[in-house]
Amino acid sequence: MTILTPDGPPPVTTSFPPLSSEPADTAFLSWAGETLAEIEEQILATAEADSTLVTEMAQHIPSAGGKRFRPLLVVGAAGLGFDAGSPPDDVAVVRAAVTVELTHVASLYHDDVMDEADVRRGRPSANKQYDNRLSIMAGDFLFARASSAGALLGIDYVSYQAGTFARLVQGQIAELTGPAAGVDPVEHHLAVLADKTASLIATSARFGGMAAGLPSEQLEALTRFGERVGVAFQLADDLIDITSDVTGKPSGADLREGVLTLAPLLVLRQARAEDARLRELLAAPVAPADLPEALDLMRRHPVIDEVREEIERRAQEALAEIAPLPDGPAKQCLEYLAQAAVRRRS
Repeated sequence: MTILTPDGPPPVTTSFPPLSSEPADTAFLSWAGETLAEIEEQILATAEADSTLVTEMAQHIPSAGGKRFRPLLVVGAAGLGFDAGSPPDDVAVVRAAVTVELTHVASLYHDDVMDEADVRRGRPSANKQYDNRLSIMAGDFLFARASSAGALLGIDYVSYQAGTFARLVQGQIAELTGPAAGVDPVEHHLAVLADKTASLIATSARFGGMAAGLPSEQLEALTRFGERVGVAFQLADDLIDITSDVTGKPSGADLREGVLTLAPLLVLRQARAEDARLRELLAAPVAPADLPEALDLMRRHPVIDEVREEIERRAQEALAEIAPLPDGPAKQCLEYLAQAAVRRRS
């Protein structure tokens, strides 16, 4: 299903796969669709403020749409309750999804300031539309709104969300400061991804299970699933920045900013003689004039296939985590989300 945003056309494409025509599947998809539509409304409603300007700034990114991957995980995990005989609390599902999505969106405001980004989701980034100071405050406002939504769910949600937020911030700091002396840059990078991205994706899956009242062993399985999917998801996103020209931001943005993701780090680790020119380009932020050459060299390099294999391996590990969970349409959807997230090409 496609959910339209107030800005018109369909940047929000929150959808589950077509399942069989069995009545149970139809009922699940109907419930999921209605729930996702309510989540979309509440994301924007929760971002409303007392002033028109703050509302405009706070809704700048969420109204541009996005994959809504985290709300999809909340809904998919919550749907497991139907097969386990424990229907989810619809209000809790919506609030949980709003909590994780606004936490994610708030972090994007801060990311764009630190990265000096120009574009986000196909439109001027908030720091360009307004300025750095206002963009940071808009992000802080959304963090507060996310916390308020989580507080309505109870202390277990609030406590877990706080721990997730702490991991997210620590991951961001670790990315900015880089690896300590003697630490493998590749391992450091993967640890950053786990904290900065995977932690919130894991929380999304866990919150969905909590809203369905699933037992602790299933919540732990969902959390491990989300953690593994989260790292694979970010690895895929970083690879797309190198391999695709069809994105919401200019291709090669990480290279231009001097951000070394897994593929460039593997190039530097291997130190092949034939990569001398590429290593020279990667030694500093790539100048705009050199970007086409750097992208061409990266796209033809065998590390691209290595990264794709690593992404697929992590996706398979994620699927193994939820294999013991109750079979049914909700589990099918979680499997679909894991595979779709890591097999994107744009």
